[in-house]
Amino acid sequence: MRVVVDLTKCEGYAQCAFLAPEAFRMVGDEALMFDPSPPDELREKVLRAAAACPVQALQVDFADLPPHSQGESTAWHGEGRLGQDGRVVIVGASLAGLKAAEQLRAEGFPGSITMIGDEPEEPYDRPPLSKQVQTGWAHSADTTLPRRREIDADWKLGVAATALDLDRKTVTLADGQEVGFDRLLISTGVRARPWHVPEEAALDGVFTIRTRADATGLRERLMSKPSRVLVIGSGFTGSEMASVCVELGIPVLVAEAGPAPLAGALGGVIGRIAGGIMREHGVDLRTNTMVTSLQGEDGKLRRALLSDGTTVDVDVAVVALGGIRNVEWLESSRLAVGVWGVACDAGCRAFDANGLVTDDVFVAGDVARQPQPMFGYQFLAMEHWGNSVSQAEVAAHNMISGESDRWPHLEVSAFWSLQFGNNIKSVGVPVIADQVAITQGSVQKRQFVAAYGYKGRIVGAVSWNQGKWLDFYEQQIEQAAPFPPPYDMTNPPEDPTPVAAEFPERTYPGREATVMVTGHDPSERRATLVRNARRR
Repeated sequence: MRVVVDLTKCEGYAQCAFLAPEAFRMVGDEALMFDPSPPDELREKVLRAAAACPVQALQVDFADLPPHSQGESTAWHGEGRLGQDGRVVIVGASLAGLKAAEQLRAEGFPGSITMIGDEPEEPYDRPPLSKQVQTGWAHSADTTLPRRREIDADWKLGVAATALDLDRKTVTLADGQEVGFDRLLISTGVRARPWHVPEEAALDGVFTIRTRADATGLRERLMSKPSRVLVIGSGFTGSEMASVCVELGIPVLVAEAGPAPLAGALGGVIGRIAGGIMREHGVDLRTNTMVTSLQGEDGKLRRALLSDGTTVDVDVAVVALGGIRNVEWLESSRLAVGVWGVACDAGCRAFDANGLVTDDVFVAGDVARQPQPMFGYQFLAMEHWGNSVSQAEVAAHNMISGESDRWPHLEVSAFWSLQFGNNIKSVGVPVIADQVAITQGSVQKRQFVAAYGYKGRIVGAVSWNQGKWLDFYEQQIEQAAPFPPPYDMTNPPEDPTPVAAEFPERTYPGREATVMVTGHDPSERRATLVRNARRR
């Protein structure tokens, strides 16, 4: 039995923990931990828990949807629709790839689906790898995503895509195979950014955490009780790993190049609150500090040199410096690709290098960079679990629909994090904000909501152990409501005065030219991507 919980929906009512405590448990006031693969003898309890969830956040394999009826395929006629012979290829056997395939079958698509993935496993859930797996609540092998319905796909796993030919509509694989398509979905996601010095990255004890193999190796090392763990970077993954070390009783040092943890995602004001919580739990947090080198003996990590002039003995280093989008295989495809991902429209159709929308190539998940209509049509990449699901469903629908039936992707982005017993949730796009205000609750009690504003409009909100309030803020974001909120809020804070959000300066991908224009006649003018030789 496989289970996944959409923690962007979960509001901590704990009905699942009451009905199936062997599979679900609460951490702190409202954070939920779950076993992604509970034993089959718990199936009845887990199904009852899923049915009782007030927000229907639990998914159990093949439990929440009726079986697909072959009669549904009779609707497959008309402009833009693929018939029985239609071929859909999904490159990226990921959360987004799986959800897209399920949506295709849910809408009655009768043709073939080919799933291509460079890892040997079927799609699995990544968030538990830095949470449940590291604390021993689950094994990395148990994180396979549940299936809502049978997708009847041709699986090509353990072989990477290496090229895309738009003219011939083929994807070339690393083993030399060519796979033809009528519609293509790119959902190749991101990989962990490695330590920048290869010799140091290869030391025994240096880890990234993105794959099952990463998680398994790190868990084994943490179980050996290292004398100190170094976490490089304090974004969400780095902060969660620091929390895991505290829970396991392992001394941990966090080196953060910026002024505060989570400052890039939540701004300096909220980041300082996160930093205070870290230090309260015994984390040796060094802000405005970089790791200048990792040193080893006999191939094993022994120490790290920091920019503050200190040298620290460490047995394990977790490199949590963000991700690299998996687009290298597309560099000769003539699509609009770069370090920022694959550009697409609000309907998930990919742009080519000329900025023209394609009709047969779609993008979803962490690799997609899409204009956000609610945020001034800025092109943003949303590397969040819920965004991957909603974007994949929109992409799948549009792949097999006529022009008049296509959907825009207008989902308000949301994410969550569990650290030091605190449930952190966010909606909207805080990173574009210029101001932030505590609008409900108490920072001192670690129970509050902060709203983010941009030019007098609310664009995001983050809650600390107060996730039940975020539905209200999501509605405010969708309605372009004023900031600060002109309401008498429940449980008002001591000081609701807006202050500067203190986000780092954003690096806009368009500051440097990415294409060169060739030809003189309007019919000959074309844009060609320019590769930056310094890019890794």
